[in-house]
Amino acid sequence: MNGVGGAGGAAAGKLPMVSHRRVQWRLADERCELREEEMEYIRRFHRHEPSSNQCTSFAAKHIKAPLHTVWSLVRRFDQPQLFKPFVRNCVMRENIIATGCIREVNVQSGLPATRSTERLELLDDNEHILKVKFIGGDHMLKNYSSILTIHSEVIDGQLGTLVVESFIVDVLEGNTKDDISYFIENVLRCNLRTLADVSEERLANP
Repeated sequence: MNGVGGAGGAAAGKLPMVSHRRVQWRLADERCELREEEMEYIRRFHRHEPSSNQCTSFAAKHIKAPLHTVWSLVRRFDQPQLFKPFVRNCVMRENIIATGCIREVNVQSGLPATRSTERLELLDDNEHILKVKFIGGDHMLKNYSSILTIHSEVIDGQLGTLVVESFIVDVLEGNTKDDISYFIENVLRCNLRTLADVSEERLANP
């Protein structure tokens, strides 16, 4: 997901609701039900250890496109706008995608932020894991870290992909854990819905 929080909401110290009318992309309101064997991915790859003032949760999406198609979009740390509709553009500080590299993300209207500085913590092309940490910006997501993994599966007899993205973040004063989780989960679902649309379109029109 990924620069969110801030400018307008910072003064009040509370995350606002994401406005459906201010953006052209609808938030994905569907919930992805995971089978028990799929929950094993959460236990294996998405282990967070929140403190008393932090919250953690995840969103997931089944995509009707093979893993390599989905991963080709996800791994582009330098181009999050490929499937994150709230991202206007992204500028890399370095000319290489590697652990520790940093991107400056400019955010579209519709979220209470204008920019986010994000560091690549892990890009694993074998296990298909992407870890990102927010290290600056005018958003309110303090100490935000995310883990995104993708897993091959079969959907309606065709190769498909399960995408899971989890996060951990501080709960700022004036907000509840439910407030923060609801806000971020909706943004993640919007991203994953767009990822599904783009991946499936690429499969249909290679």
